[in-house]
Amino acid sequence: MNEKKYMLFDYGASHGRCIVAKFNGETFSMEEVHEFENRPVRYSGTLYWDILRLASEVKIGMQKAFKKYPDIVSIGIDTWGCDFGFIDKKGKLLANPANYRDEWRYMYKPILDEKMGEYNIFKYGGANTNNIMSLYHMYALQQEDATELKYGDKFLMIPDLLNFYLTGIPANEYTDATMSLMVDQENKVWQSKIIDTLGFPKEIFSDLVMPGNVLGNIQKSMCEKLEIPSVPVINVASHDTASAIAGVPLRDKGKKWAFLSLGTWAILGVESDKIYNDKETFATGFGNQGGCEGKNNLVNLITGLWIIQQCYERWNHKAGEKIGWPAVVEAASNAKGGIAFINPDAADFALPNPNMPEVIQKYCIKTGQKAPETMGEVARCVFESLVLKFKDSYEDIVKLTGEEYELLHIFGGGSKNVLLCQWIADALGIVVKAGPAETTSVGNLLLQMKGMGDIDNLEQGRAISGASADLVEYLPKDKSIWDEYYKSYIDKAKTAL
Repeated sequence: MNEKKYMLFDYGASHGRCIVAKFNGETFSMEEVHEFENRPVRYSGTLYWDILRLASEVKIGMQKAFKKYPDIVSIGIDTWGCDFGFIDKKGKLLANPANYRDEWRYMYKPILDEKMGEYNIFKYGGANTNNIMSLYHMYALQQEDATELKYGDKFLMIPDLLNFYLTGIPANEYTDATMSLMVDQENKVWQSKIIDTLGFPKEIFSDLVMPGNVLGNIQKSMCEKLEIPSVPVINVASHDTASAIAGVPLRDKGKKWAFLSLGTWAILGVESDKIYNDKETFATGFGNQGGCEGKNNLVNLITGLWIIQQCYERWNHKAGEKIGWPAVVEAASNAKGGIAFINPDAADFALPNPNMPEVIQKYCIKTGQKAPETMGEVARCVFESLVLKFKDSYEDIVKLTGEEYELLHIFGGGSKNVLLCQWIADALGIVVKAGPAETTSVGNLLLQMKGMGDIDNLEQGRAISGASADLVEYLPKDKSIWDEYYKSYIDKAKTAL
């Protein structure tokens, strides 16, 4: 077949990319044509996403991509989850969307949990009742009598907003909508038991659309202005985690596998046919997120590389230059292990802090541990604590599902950290296959291919992903030392939230 080309926009919480994927009938390759930063902006006490800049990056990326490859056949957009905005009846944006680390969600979560019962919220909405979920900000907007909720005509998650910008069609894509905590995941409709109880206007929610379908074409006015062709915009799995899981490069058909999306957030879980909304699941912190083709993603949302990223910014500031991630990993490798452990999900680490290493040291002292001092000791403390958090959550997966897993797929930026991947294999006692880092983009591509009729289902797509990927395999080694560390982690850090 002739080579087909697809355009992918992948927005993460810190940066985004426009990629052209080229498929030759058997394998694909990816070419990044545009990259940009995604930095939130604090204005008058609220932390916002700069949605106008993010929208402008779509135009820039499309112009670059079409200039080089005018035969691109479709476009798909995925982003991080949880955040949303509103348009009015004329399609005008009412306000910049608030960032999931804005204080309002943290302020109003305990109030809403008390009002409805946190377990009831979990049972009805299915997803993790984490501070960052859309529901808590919606409740904050309601309680603060916010303009956008009062005058909003349509509720749109971030990828929905960007798709609306391209097509003029307001729609709510299913996988990202489940990150709102307002979806009945059993029936795949908006959850009336939450929406009606809280008195949110039902008309602002559009019918949920499943990934792998054409939304519409790029608006004619935009095409004329940018001098680009009007190609279809596909509703991909627009939540980046769902997209990453869709893109897993499966080569070991028949083996039971789990996954770890390792980036700013770490999402550990398994793909399932079942919705887990019982009290046992709730107690572990696991929840359900919408997957593709009727699947459910049973996941735990864990604070991932966020803490070490904050530390990295501090170390760069002190050094007066970029020290580079290899230097951080090497320092961690050479430092003494087992000095102290943190719970990455503790409230101490949730919000941005200009001196995160000091926050870590204070946490360790507060929990009766020796504080790590050097860059290497702090970095090792963070990396080891992440590994132990993953070990703890993995054991929960085994208990909840009653299954033993033979393989852990690690993808995302953290899949390039050789030290961390080997430690995860050792601690969990499981074979790890790491890569590719851009699995989110792969899932975006596969759902575009499905929407364009180039593949029939995700099974075909994952086989193509497996044939196209360069994976690194890590075999488990010494598990005993991690078992010892785990005892200290449970004793000192796990319950210190």
